[in-house]
Amino acid sequence: MRRTPYVWLLAVAVAVLFAGCGTTRLDALSSVRGRGILRVGSTGDYKPMSFRNPATGRYEGFDAALAEDLARSLGVRLEYVPTSWPTLMQDTIDSKFDLAICGITITVERQKHALMSIGYLGNGKTVLCRAEDARKYVTLAAINRPEVRVMENPGGLNEKFARKNLPNATLIIHPVNEEIPGLIASGKADVMITEIMEAAYYCSLDARLAAPLLDSPFTNGELGVLLPPGNETLRDYVNVFIGKERQNGRLDELKSIYLDGEGCGALSILHLNGTWFEMGRQYGAAMGAPMRKVPIITYSFLQAIGMVNDHLADCKNRVSIESKRGQ
Repeated sequence: MRRTPYVWLLAVAVAVLFAGCGTTRLDALSSVRGRGILRVGSTGDYKPMSFRNPATGRYEGFDAALAEDLARSLGVRLEYVPTSWPTLMQDTIDSKFDLAICGITITVERQKHALMSIGYLGNGKTVLCRAEDARKYVTLAAINRPEVRVMENPGGLNEKFARKNLPNATLIIHPVNEEIPGLIASGKADVMITEIMEAAYYCSLDARLAAPLLDSPFTNGELGVLLPPGNETLRDYVNVFIGKERQNGRLDELKSIYLDGEGCGALSILHLNGTWFEMGRQYGAAMGAPMRKVPIITYSFLQAIGMVNDHLADCKNRVSIESKRGQ
């Protein structure tokens, strides 16, 4: 019976502790509204998701537009806080920003140390290589060779994937992510493992590049918003926000602007390595999305990538037959 006061004191202390935690979680959302600023962390090196344009200083891309929508829904101003892939998690834990949106894949490891929202865009690891090698690098086994030079930026999941799955390849770490596609195209390296959105984007800008596995990436996942631990109320708000953006069609609109709008849907046509049936399927999918650039496939190009003459003749015959049916 003499210990009863201590038990009550312990109960009071626990209650105060939990009450304090509840207040902290509440402040995660209210402090953003209170200061009138949403601090968003971004690496600024990931086209077409979140890229800092050095000419204007502005952030551009799918995630940049999504961050603007989020700040507008909160009624606050958007302010970017630079981070990097090697420091992203520690910067998040240290609350250097309220949240990060820059093409961040939802992983169990990240969820162990911080908070992540629900997914808002599907993604996956795929291959970016030179067009003449599109048939060559279509499996991990084909890439996992000492003579194959794989180039990645430091600290992100691309580097981790390469180290885990391509231990025999020659791994080159390059500090500037947006320079890697150009280095691949010019022959300084052979392969970049990256997300399907980034591979598609750079292929749309440079005909020397190919992304032969856009439709069948090595992994499948989702992008999400990363938040410091303890920011549950802001995380919950972000989840509701993403749900509304999906329901009202805004996510599809952003996809058409930043992912489909640059002709990305037609990239697999530019770098064929399959059958004519597969080409037709890809072309049909591409035509179902809005595009600003439409590739022109010439006879010489088809010869250059190894499409044999009987396939060309078969295609010509099929077009002729369908044309007569339509008359």
